[in-house]
Order: sequence, then C-alpha cells, then structure tokens
Amino acid sequence: MNADDIIRMAREAGFKIDGDSWIHAGVVLVDGRKSIDEQLKRFAALAAAHEREECAKLCEAGISNATDWDSSYWDQCCENRAAAIRARGEQA
Repeated sequence: MNADDIIRMAREAGFKIDGDSWIHAGVVLVDGRKSIDEQLKRFAALAAAHEREECAKLCEAGISNATDWDSSYWDQCCENRAAAIRARGEQA
C-alpha cells in the first residue's frame, strides 16, 4: 500500500473535515503541525501493522508442538509464515 492508495481509500471512505472536502491540493493543516495526508499515512501504517500481527497470531495458533515428523514440519511452516508476515512491516 502506498500513499496514493491511502489517499484513494480515504476518499472512498468519505473522510471529511468540518463538512468540507478533507483535502485541498494536498495541504490541509490539522492542529498546525501535520497535513491530513501525513496523518492518514500514519493511521494506515498503524492499521496495517495491527492486521499483520493478527494474521501472524493466526498462523501461530496452528502450532501443535507435537513430536511426530508431520506435526513438527507443520509447526515450522506455521512459524515461518508468522515470521514472514511480521517481516512485511520491516520492508516499508
């Protein structure tokens, strides 16, 4: 997901400020510090990080800690998938 995706999704979601358009030439100031674009990017990053962690936890929930070969192989796959999901956040 890139900045254009975030802005497009925010528009589709109907983001508004004081009943007017939420963005004017990309420079709407909020609290005199950050543009709404920067706040949306930060929000999207937080939401994506939360979703990645929830997905990784689902992978880890499949770990059985059994001792037979098939189960050990499955457990390793679950651990690898969870690690790969979490690593996606480090790529940004």
